[in-house]
Amino acid sequence: MLSPQLIEILACPICGGPLIYDPDKAELFSVGAGVAFPIRDDIPILLEEEARPMDEAELARLRGGRKRS
Repeated sequence: MLSPQLIEILACPICGGPLIYDPDKAELFSVGAGVAFPIRDDIPILLEEEARPMDEAELARLRGGRKRS
């Protein structure tokens, strides 16, 4: 589990925006870049080549139901 202090200082390496932590999926979401970064052995893997694209449903959920215009 990642500490709240660590999550607060991390930023997306693609867009520079904030990351949203999901401990159940062991991922950090970047809504700005539309990707999810894995967390392995409590270490965030913030490499663009390791990120997976998020689908529209995930993005809409994280945006509070709002679609990108």
